[in-house]
Amino acid sequence: MTRGGMESVEVFTTEGKGRGLKAQKEFLPGDVIFAEPAYAAVVFDSLTHVVCHTCFKRQERLHRCGQCKFAYYCDRTCQRDAWLNHKNECSAIKKHGKAPTENIRLAARILWRIEREGSGLSENCLVSIDDLQNHVESFDEEEKKDLRVDVESFLEFWPAQSQQFGMQYISHIFGVINCNAFTLSDQRGLQAVGVGIFPNLCQANHDCWPNCTVIFNNGKIELRALSKISPGDELTVSYVDFLNVSEERQKQLKKQYYFDCTCEHCKKKIKDDLMLAVKEGDNKPSAETVKEVIQFSKDTLEKINKARLEGTYHEVVKLCRECLKKQEPVLGDTNIYLLRILSIVSEVLSYLQMFEEAAEYAKRMVDGYMKIYHPNNAQLGMAVMRAGVTHWHAGLIEAGHSMICKAYAILLITHGPSHPITKDLEVMRVQTEMELRMFQQNEFMYYKMREAALKNQKIQVMPEPSNEAPPSLFHKKE
Repeated sequence: MTRGGMESVEVFTTEGKGRGLKAQKEFLPGDVIFAEPAYAAVVFDSLTHVVCHTCFKRQERLHRCGQCKFAYYCDRTCQRDAWLNHKNECSAIKKHGKAPTENIRLAARILWRIEREGSGLSENCLVSIDDLQNHVESFDEEEKKDLRVDVESFLEFWPAQSQQFGMQYISHIFGVINCNAFTLSDQRGLQAVGVGIFPNLCQANHDCWPNCTVIFNNGKIELRALSKISPGDELTVSYVDFLNVSEERQKQLKKQYYFDCTCEHCKKKIKDDLMLAVKEGDNKPSAETVKEVIQFSKDTLEKINKARLEGTYHEVVKLCRECLKKQEPVLGDTNIYLLRILSIVSEVLSYLQMFEEAAEYAKRMVDGYMKIYHPNNAQLGMAVMRAGVTHWHAGLIEAGHSMICKAYAILLITHGPSHPITKDLEVMRVQTEMELRMFQQNEFMYYKMREAALKNQKIQVMPEPSNEAPPSLFHKKE
């Protein structure tokens, strides 16, 4: 079954997994299989005044809706484009006195669209909202309680003059949001800024080692090929970060998406040995020592999160150094607990402009990631980019340029050439290439000019370390 604009994919029913998506033609790495606008989407509660409610770009100065004083837009164009979806919301917010939470707002936008168009298939949609999975029957007591609260809040907000829907149908919509919503990121893909429903994309099943990736680009979600895909192949995406042993990924998937992952990597525990690697050789640590160090690492990560929330970055560095001292004689180079600490310490040291030490840790992190992640993984690309920029700032131009080129090759596939972050990376690639030529011609002159440039101009500061992981693909209400 295909519909306009979706000719390259087909919905099919898979045994034990329900519906899935299948390729109708061949795709190569980096090909966009389809791009889909949101059926409905909203900005997160905490960011409603700093992110455009139409295109989800973060902006310094935004225009506020004069009517409800709640919605913000880049300019008149974004405001005009939003009116169809904002019209009912605008009067409902005015009448209600305040805007409800993001979940209620998203449910309301979905139901207003159903009121306008009916709940059948919308243009370019492979499935209707009615046919999306809601998993309400799998909810535990806590989730059922949250659902009741959401339905009550929704009914208080929903205007009397709008079409009235039954409790069961409203519960279905909240169930759909709970297990099908996607996270929308800002224009550079670095921060999660909103949540939306994309019915076609919801059909893509999970695989821990998928053949596709999803990226939010210029107001649409793109499904992009990561490897060669033949006609008839199932199209898969990963709902969770791969950097976890199979048992942990399976637990997370069961808890959040209510299914048992039986992908090849989980069944055969592929890469688990790397993620739990310990030091080999004559002084191989005992199982007891390994257990102690992993527990110490878990405790330290909790303390680090607390320190990061408080913004005490020197404390974060101190905790990381102490943890590395315990980890290094015991854990292997690809052990995920070691890699987590290396990732945090390299990011925080870069922010504190201690670039040389940061570069050393970033290099180890990237070397470990390369052995674990799929070669075309978006998170790997972002990590290699960060490490490349750190090396560049540290004056290690050869390693910096090499990493920036490597990251650029990955992001061309995962994000595509038109994505803002790929464009930024292309500028860095050209700049570092020019500096590398200068360095190769005359090292002494290169360092002289670099020194002079740094005196005249404050070195580009790395963004403040984020306490959040990079935006994950699926949005899950915590």
